Amino acid sequence: MTAKRRLRTGLATMATMAALAALSLPAAVHAQTLGYEGVGGGGMDGDQASDGAGSDTYSPPKAKARGGRGGGQRRFAIQPYIQVDQIVDAELSPGDDVLTYTQVAVGVDASIVGQRNAVSASVRYARQIGWSGKARDGDTISGLVSGYATVTPGVTLEAGALATRVSVENGGSALGSSLVGGDSSSNIYSVYGGPSVATRAGDVSINANYRAGYTKVEQPNAYIGDAGGASGDIFDESVSHVADVEAGVAPYEILPVGLAAAGSFYQEDISNLDQRVRDMQARAMVTVPVSRTVQAVGAIGYEDVEVSSRDAVRDADGNPVIGRNGRFRTDKSAPRQIAYDVEGLIWDVAVMWRPSRRTSLSAHVGRRYGATSFGGTLAYAPNDRSQLSVAVYDNVAGFGGQLNRFLNDLPDDFEAVRDPITGELRGCVDSLEGSNCLAGALGSVRSATFRSRGVTASYAMKLGRLNAGVGAGYDRRKFIAAEGTVLASANGLIDENYWLAAYLSGRLGPDAGWSTNVYANWLSSSGPLGGDVAGYGATAAYYRLLTQRLRATAALGIDGTTRNDPSIDDIWTASALVGLRYNF
Repeated sequence: MTAKRRLRTGLATMATMAALAALSLPAAVHAQTLGYEGVGGGGMDGDQASDGAGSDTYSPPKAKARGGRGGGQRRFAIQPYIQVDQIVDAELSPGDDVLTYTQVAVGVDASIVGQRNAVSASVRYARQIGWSGKARDGDTISGLVSGYATVTPGVTLEAGALATRVSVENGGSALGSSLVGGDSSSNIYSVYGGPSVATRAGDVSINANYRAGYTKVEQPNAYIGDAGGASGDIFDESVSHVADVEAGVAPYEILPVGLAAAGSFYQEDISNLDQRVRDMQARAMVTVPVSRTVQAVGAIGYEDVEVSSRDAVRDADGNPVIGRNGRFRTDKSAPRQIAYDVEGLIWDVAVMWRPSRRTSLSAHVGRRYGATSFGGTLAYAPNDRSQLSVAVYDNVAGFGGQLNRFLNDLPDDFEAVRDPITGELRGCVDSLEGSNCLAGALGSVRSATFRSRGVTASYAMKLGRLNAGVGAGYDRRKFIAAEGTVLASANGLIDENYWLAAYLSGRLGPDAGWSTNVYANWLSSSGPLGGDVAGYGATAAYYRLLTQRLRATAALGIDGTTRNDPSIDDIWTASALVGLRYNF
C-alpha cells in the first residue's frame, strides 16, 4: 500500500510541476559550464547565437524555440482516457512459457501553448492482472512533463518531471523493463524546477537562474547479495541545486568586443553513503566578432570541484552492512572521505557560427576538471517540418543530477513515444524542437558519482501524414569513489552505453493509423559483475476509431536481452495486444 501511495504522489507531483514550467532566457542554468550566452549577441545575423559551445552540461536555450510547431499560435488540448487491453506474452528463449494478462490503464495527454507559457505532458497509470500463477500482477506509472510559465516580464519558471521503469542488472546497467517487472525492475522518478531572471542595467545584460532537482530510484524487489557485493551499489535518491549569474555587454555596446563575468554553483547530495558533488566556478569572458555570422569567445576562470562520501556501517567482522532496501547502510559517525578534489585555473576557447535563424553551430575546447575538455552543439532546421540536434557534453555528477540535466534539455512541445504494449516511454519524444532523447541518461544506475562524456543526436521530421524520428548516442561514465570506503571498488570503473531509438507513424485516412518503433542499447561495464549486455525491441501497432471517442488497437512486439556470458541464456519474448481506448 505504501508503494502505491508513493506512485500516486508521484503522479500528483508531476501534474503540479507541469503547471509551473519556465525559462524564456537566452541562458542555461547548468553550473558546470563556461557559458557565453551573455556575450554572444549583437554581432551576428538573426537571433543571438546560443552559447552551447558544447559546454559540459549546456543545452541550447529553450527561449529560441518557444511556440514550437504551432508557430506561436495558442493551443489548448487535454485528453484524458481509459484503456483496457488483453495481452499475450510468449517466451521464445530460453523457455516457452505463454502468459496472458489483462491491462487496465488511465492517463492524460496534454499540450498547452499560450503567449507566455507552454507545457506538454503524457502521464499514465497501468494495472496488469495475470491469468495464471506464473503471470504476476503488477502496476506501473510512467510519464513525462515539461513546461514553462512567465510570471512577469523577465521572470519565468520552468519545471519538468519523469517517471519510468527499467530492468537493472546486478552491476548497475539499466535496460527497458518488461510488461510486469521482475525482481530486477526499478522505478525511476525525477523532478526539477526553478526560476530564471533576465534584466538590464543600462548597457549591461544580467541573467540569473536557479534549479532544484530530486531523483528517486525505487527498487521494490531489491536483490541483496553478499556483504561485499556490488548489489548494494544501486542509486537511491538525490537532491541537486544549480545556480548561476552572469552580467555582460554585447560587442559594440561599449567596445568592439563583448565582455562578461559570471559565477556558478552546483551541488548534488546523494543518499547512498552521503555522497556529495560540489562544483563552484567564476569566470570572465571576451567575445570577438569575426564576421557577420561568426564569433570567437575566450574564457578564463577558477574552479573548485570536490566529490566526497562516508563509509558504510561495518559488522563485527569488518564487513559492510546492507540494509533492507538492498543498499549499504551509511555510517553517519564516520568522517567524510575526499574522492575527488580539483581546483585551479580553467580556460576555454569557443567558436560560434550562426549563418541563419535555422542553423547554429558551436564548438569549444579548454581545460576543466584538471584535464582537457571539449564539446559542441549543432541545431539545424532546414524547414518547419524537420529538425536536427547534436550535443557533445562533459560533466561531473551523480545519476540524479545527470537525469535532471537531460530533462532540462527536453522541449516544451512534444508528443510522447510509447511502447503500444507496455505503455512505457521509449527513449525519445516526437518534437521539432531541441534535444529529444533521454536514453543516454538511463544506461547505468550505479550510486557512485562519475565524470560523463558523450554525444547525443536526434532528427525528427513531419511529411504529410507521416511522423518520423531517430535518436542515437554514446555515453561514457568513469566512476569516482573514495579510497577506504565500501565504494572504493567502483573507483575508476567505466560504464559505456551506445543507444538507438527510432519511430515512424502515419495515418490511414481520417479514422485509422499505424505506428512502429525500435530501440537498442549496448551496455559495457568494466566492473566484475558488469560485463556486456544488450537490449533490443521493436513494436508495430494499428488503430481504428470505432466511434468519435472509442478506439480499437492491435499491436505486436518483440524484446530481447543478450549477454556476452555463455553461462547466461539470452531472453527473447514476443507479445501481442488487442484493446479498446475511450477518450473523454
